[in-house]
Amino acid sequence: MYKLLAIIVVLLTVNGQENGGGDLESVLQQIFGKPGDNSGLLTTIAPVPRPTPGPTLGDKKGESSTLVPGVVTGNDDDTSCTTDNGEPGECVRYYLCDIKNNKIIQDGVGLIDIRGSGPCPSYMDTCCLSPDRLPPEEPITPPPPPKEEQKVGCGWRNKNGVGFRITGDKDGEAKFGEFPWMVAILKIEPVNDKDPEGQKLNVYVGGGSLIHPQVVLTAAHYVATAKTLRVRAGEWDTQTTKEIYPYQDRNVSHIEIHKDFNKGNLFYDIALLFLSEPMELTPNVGVVCLPPPRERIDAGTRCLASGWGKDKFGKEGRYQVILKKVEVPVVDRNTCQSQLRKTRLGKHFMLHSSFMCAGGEAEHDTCRGDGGSPLVCPIQYEQDRYIQSGIVAWGIGCGEDGTPGVYVDVGNLRDWIDDKVAGRGFEPRTYTY
Repeated sequence: MYKLLAIIVVLLTVNGQENGGGDLESVLQQIFGKPGDNSGLLTTIAPVPRPTPGPTLGDKKGESSTLVPGVVTGNDDDTSCTTDNGEPGECVRYYLCDIKNNKIIQDGVGLIDIRGSGPCPSYMDTCCLSPDRLPPEEPITPPPPPKEEQKVGCGWRNKNGVGFRITGDKDGEAKFGEFPWMVAILKIEPVNDKDPEGQKLNVYVGGGSLIHPQVVLTAAHYVATAKTLRVRAGEWDTQTTKEIYPYQDRNVSHIEIHKDFNKGNLFYDIALLFLSEPMELTPNVGVVCLPPPRERIDAGTRCLASGWGKDKFGKEGRYQVILKKVEVPVVDRNTCQSQLRKTRLGKHFMLHSSFMCAGGEAEHDTCRGDGGSPLVCPIQYEQDRYIQSGIVAWGIGCGEDGTPGVYVDVGNLRDWIDDKVAGRGFEPRTYTY
């Protein structure tokens, strides 16, 4: 059992006063904070998971991860339990118990209640009789899909999850592996500033998306000043490592920022992270598709954003343990600009061509996601296949008074993405559908 070496909690403070001057740069500083700080409305410090057992690419001795504190129930050292039939058993991971007469469902190896109402401290464990317990090297794995159903290419969403199905998902929790392109971007910092070579922490920076096994797409304002970054793919619940498919960590070897990125007004807020080694494509790790150059999604299209961000705006908001998702409609540019002019941005605000908009519905906005995270929209006539149309950038409040959230327009910047990806020797066709 891992010991927490550190817990970092960042409390964001927001200046909620109106700015009547219409000065865009000062207003954006209220939204995002001054360049280099983390005081903005949509800047989130989400929980970052514990390391998986055994080494992974990019791991170094003496590093740990930070966690937002959660509620600990029970004692993990005590594995005894009582089955529904009143028999004594042992709590083991759900895929290490061959429960008699329990047929493996098509979408996974079990049905798990994420609210944790079972007899074991962890909802990922099941109460197993000794004769049914399997050795760790022989887990029950979900059956592969029929050959004719196996998907190839980018953008495939696992709508029902992979490895298991969940119940209790009443607050917008994503299924495990539902968005296989979703990644967490981490920065590596020493525990003690006076000992930079000592114990290290993986501190959450923001979200991103995998567009190639070795390339991540994200927002520039999260990574422009970063020195040492790491990317984690395949993550879901940041406070457990009990999923049947582990997450993967890779170090960032090169950061490409758009040459016209403006940290004051966030124009061209786009960046590419090139990894030291490619991610292995697995059931819970995959790549997303990108739209053709200059293609814009029709207004009203229902799209999905995902992240580990706050569940609501303001001091009452709490950072998420399990990956969340939120559905938002695309808003046309003129309507979005008109709505934004009604805020403290003022009547002369102009929406830059590098942005698009989505949302504006009460309690449904990207404060439930993270800056840098993907906004994905369905591909017409292809069920469960998606393109990334936007990158979470900024907003005024969160789903308040019909004000949409603002995203980087990925289609409008597709040529730049292709140029930089090809320039590093990688194939843009990995994210082309």
